[in-house]
Amino acid sequence: MASKPHIVIFPFMAQGHTIPLLDLSKALSRRGLKVTIITTPSNASSITPYISRHSKIHLIEIPFPKIEGLPNGCENLSQTSSPDHLLIFLNATKLLREPLGTTLKDLCGHDDPPSCVVSDSFLGWTNALCRSLGIPRLVFNGMGVFAMAVRKALSMHQTHKCAKDDGDIVHVKGVEISFDLFRRDLPRSLRVMDCRISEFFLEAERSDLGSFGVIANSFVELEKDYVLSLESLYGNNGTRTFCVGPLFLYEQIDKNGIGLNGPDPSSKWADLLNQRAQENSVLYVSFGSQANLCDEQLDELAYGLDLSGEDYIWVVRSKTWSNPTNVIGGETRGLIVREWVDQKWVLAHWAVGGFLSHCGWNSVLESMANGVPILGWPMQAEQHLNAKYLVEELKVGIGLESCWARDGRVVGREEISRGVKELMRGVRGKQARERAIELGRIAKKAVQVGGSSYKELKEIIELICNGKTGDDSINKISRRCSK
Repeated sequence: MASKPHIVIFPFMAQGHTIPLLDLSKALSRRGLKVTIITTPSNASSITPYISRHSKIHLIEIPFPKIEGLPNGCENLSQTSSPDHLLIFLNATKLLREPLGTTLKDLCGHDDPPSCVVSDSFLGWTNALCRSLGIPRLVFNGMGVFAMAVRKALSMHQTHKCAKDDGDIVHVKGVEISFDLFRRDLPRSLRVMDCRISEFFLEAERSDLGSFGVIANSFVELEKDYVLSLESLYGNNGTRTFCVGPLFLYEQIDKNGIGLNGPDPSSKWADLLNQRAQENSVLYVSFGSQANLCDEQLDELAYGLDLSGEDYIWVVRSKTWSNPTNVIGGETRGLIVREWVDQKWVLAHWAVGGFLSHCGWNSVLESMANGVPILGWPMQAEQHLNAKYLVEELKVGIGLESCWARDGRVVGREEISRGVKELMRGVRGKQARERAIELGRIAKKAVQVGGSSYKELKEIIELICNGKTGDDSINKISRRCSK
């Protein structure tokens, strides 16, 4: 290598997008690379604890624009209080172009200028900015390769417009899928066509074209059938997809195991798990940082969990909802938690045997890597695509049928109870657990020295170090025909 590169990382301001990029930053810094994360002041304060022990990771703040229509001080998607804020927030990020450009120009004047920029797919405008400064750009997408390929193919070819009803099959040009994909499985930005949010994502997809490469938080063994499909959607400019995940596993491998330090011993959820004598006996329930269930749905979920007879830990984000089972029933077999929970630690615990999840990709990877099967309850974004892929192709989960209706109905307690019982004790649940355990072993092997993800991360570093980040040089690099 000619020299150690300097990687600049610019995350989209949402927890699910930022955390895997922080994991990537730490993986790069452990290989001796300098990493600079550029973000806004509020996000910087939450990022600092994650990187404080990594001297090669630096943080630069740029101001977030003050936008009418957003809550005061809002700099992260989690700080929005209404679905109506989504488009306003997305468009606000475009106004970061000027301060980001100024910062990158300043960095270019240093002795160790940026070797490349890694920015989120939601921030497609960064590609043109980087090109204007002569800096290669790698696009990071928080989705899996399958969902990325489907979204990009439909955004480009618009074949989904032929499907008028939610029950209509969608043809995805350029992506060969082993199961039927229906209109109801698509993200809202594709189902509700010609809306302004759809226009934003279509623009972002087009802006990605010409990027040096795509970083995927996945591993080749999991999604190899879709990697070449995704690459082909970037045209003939040689854009590569590098599967370098699961990113969160690098740190755990370096620490020789999961939960080295463990959670606060006073945590009720940790105490509950540690006291369980039976393996795979506890269901973990969480819907991520963005999904909001109405009180009626939370009621039905509470009744359904108790009706199942299974032990559970349920993370509830609502600040107003109260648990009705405390009023009408006897002792509950579960624990409702309203504070922060170390999800990775929970899913790695031997007592946890299932995960009722929204199927966000980070949660999917954390569950799968720990051999925990999923009961899919997708809510938004590409989560329906993830759930369908988990159930139909990967076979690591089962789904709640009503969740695919996309008609706003409340999922009843009986269906919830049946799904939980099947996941925890049924035949399909057992098969999903066995498959998840198998894929978990492969995931851990992928990030170890010599594994597929380890090699792909090493290849990115070598390409950047040797200056092979232009279109011509990438085209000369032999393809990974063994995928």
